[in-house]
Amino acid sequence: MHGWKNSILVFVGVSLLINGIGIAVFAQSPDSPTQVNTTIEGLVQGASGEPVADASVFLSDQKHSNHVETKTAKDGTYVFRLTSSGTYSVKVEKPGYDSAVIGSLVVVAGQRKRIHLILKLASSAARNSGIQLQLEDKPSFTVAGVSDWTATGGHGSDVRARTSEDLARDTAALNSGPSSRTTSEPSRSGESETSLREALARTPDDFGSNRRMAESYLRNRKYREAIPLLSSAYRLNPEDFANARDLAVAYKESGDSLRAREQVRKMQPGARSADAHRSLGDLAERIDDPLTAIAEYEQAARIDASEQNYFAWGTELLLHRAIAPAVEVFTKGSRAHPGSARMLTGLGAALHASGSYEEAARRLCEASDLEPSYSAPYMFLGKMAEASTGQIACVEQKLARFAHDRPANAFANYYYALVLSRRAVIQRPSAAGKQIEPLLHNALKIDSSFAAAHVQLGILYSNRGDTTNAIQEYQKAIAANPKLEEAHYRLGRTYKQTGDTSKALEEFKIYEQLTKTDAAEMEQRRRQLREFVVVLKNGHLTVPPK
Repeated sequence: MHGWKNSILVFVGVSLLINGIGIAVFAQSPDSPTQVNTTIEGLVQGASGEPVADASVFLSDQKHSNHVETKTAKDGTYVFRLTSSGTYSVKVEKPGYDSAVIGSLVVVAGQRKRIHLILKLASSAARNSGIQLQLEDKPSFTVAGVSDWTATGGHGSDVRARTSEDLARDTAALNSGPSSRTTSEPSRSGESETSLREALARTPDDFGSNRRMAESYLRNRKYREAIPLLSSAYRLNPEDFANARDLAVAYKESGDSLRAREQVRKMQPGARSADAHRSLGDLAERIDDPLTAIAEYEQAARIDASEQNYFAWGTELLLHRAIAPAVEVFTKGSRAHPGSARMLTGLGAALHASGSYEEAARRLCEASDLEPSYSAPYMFLGKMAEASTGQIACVEQKLARFAHDRPANAFANYYYALVLSRRAVIQRPSAAGKQIEPLLHNALKIDSSFAAAHVQLGILYSNRGDTTNAIQEYQKAIAANPKLEEAHYRLGRTYKQTGDTSKALEEFKIYEQLTKTDAAEMEQRRRQLREFVVVLKNGHLTVPPK
């Protein structure tokens, strides 16, 4: 990298929030020895999603005592470029908002980051707004903004990190309820498209005519055609929630995410019920506006601290890697709703993401005891067992019950066989070995394409020295799932044991290529994820890992 030339002073920036407000810029002294390229950009919003302009930001370089002031643009955006890293303190001021000071801010250069922020009204302004919150147990954190994923982060091995991501998505899948759908289900009218067009031609300024024609297009996924009709209906009746929601989704599905987000933010002002806030949160998450989504979910929980509202709030935090806050919300939700196995399951997923693997297992075991017929805790325990190299307390007992109670469930048989296999490796009891093979055969009888079960059966045969059957099982696994890396790796090892070097090298080559492809696809998915930037009450800032 080139050194500084003459006395050029380069201004750069970072976006953070403390005590509910934040955006900052900083300057670097000309005696810095290196230059790097960094762009930090984002959007500053109010609590209702509106852009905040003219926010004054003061930053001091702690090493050189330099400071600089800047203001946000009319649309709330900012962009800064950096040529060096450093440590800074930041003060942010805006009339009507709480000011904040951030000390010892370490900035690492060399990245392009996008960080969006929420600024909160000053305490007096908030009191005058008429907002009334019923949630007594206030959270110890504030979601300050969002940032792009910058690394895998998490705790433990990449296998466990991937498992945590899977569990987060599985938790989101449990978030079902009356408001879980983010689009309305258009009525399946018996009217033909021709009759709908004729009705619209007769009454072009009628809400119902525009709405019914739009519904016809939505049923056939013709989102672009539906947009003008939904827009007309929205203009005629902006209070119709289903129509406003469908308009946002139509924008999103037609590729116009910006208008989709603008539409959602138009729907925010005014007093709403908890259900309406939760529905709006569902919609915002679907159109990739998690900052609006988390604000809506939190507001829903504050108005009505129901199990469903707590669960939606915790799930949104977990999905966007605000792990500690997710643990807090699921913990409080479990205390408020001790009869909810779903809440304990979410807590287990959050604890696993935090690296508290044994505690996560205990919560999931409690969930399975609370509602033994509920499959989710067992499935989560099984995935955790797959990612673990050892045994986790209580897991074997609960998965044994799962297999006993659900003999026709392929996963119930597979996961119990898996934990028995792990115990057999450690303790080598003959009784466990006799149980494993029937369980795997039963899983494959239920689902012959269960590739992972074929792999485990192949491992069992290989450990017995039965390479012929082991090879057959690995081949069946690959036939069921050609992209299953472990099957290719184990098949390659078995070929090598039998002296078939050429086939072994071929499988190892496929394994290496699949590993690279999978890593690239995973990184791409992760880069599409937007993580929450969180401020704790003690002033500690939690940001995505470098």
